[in-house]
Amino acid sequence: MKQYVAEFFGTFWLVLGGCGSAVLAAAFPGLGIGFVGVSLAFGLTVLTMAFAIGHISGCHLNPAVSIGLWAGGRFPGSKLAPYIVAQVAGGIAAGAVLFAIASGRAGFDVSAGFASNGYGEHSPGGYSLAAALICEIVMTMMFLLVILGSTDERAPKGFAPIAIGLCLTLIHLISIPVTNTSVNPARSTGVAVFAGGWAISQLWLFWVAPVIGAVLGAFAYRIVGSRDR
Repeated sequence: MKQYVAEFFGTFWLVLGGCGSAVLAAAFPGLGIGFVGVSLAFGLTVLTMAFAIGHISGCHLNPAVSIGLWAGGRFPGSKLAPYIVAQVAGGIAAGAVLFAIASGRAGFDVSAGFASNGYGEHSPGGYSLAAALICEIVMTMMFLLVILGSTDERAPKGFAPIAIGLCLTLIHLISIPVTNTSVNPARSTGVAVFAGGWAISQLWLFWVAPVIGAVLGAFAYRIVGSRDR
């Protein structure tokens, strides 16, 4: 049970820190952190939580990561469902807190997006569904490669949180213009349920693409990371 609670709070922090930076600080007049700052915020949430709860739950914070670790032989299938439930619950709880905070500002309009992920007219750069699908699959695949490689018993010890946090930062730097960056179904769900409308109707892509990418990343690491016989 401690593992599931840790995943709840870890995912809560990821969504509150990452999406909170996008909603509250990205475009703040004169002092906005922009998408570079948002990218760093997402990376820092994973970096800090990896050190805080990595020894308790493994710090997945992401249904796609849990599925990818299972596909890579690093995680038991019996824990998949409760991990995913805890992660999604943490994401929605963070979305609720962020909504309560953001609503305290005059003129707040949740229909503007609320840091939701989207494609087509709801992509920050106007990218198509196909472009969004490819982007999310490839970014999640590379994320799993980094996770599996940096946590391999043969990798340098103690540096995995740094590699994983910086990888997520890089992923956001690349893909915020395309989809607002998901690579994490819990992150997407946590804000979409409050944005409603188009964010809910497009949410399917941000479950399907990260899961496909995670499984591909796991299989890729099984090839490149296999021990020489």
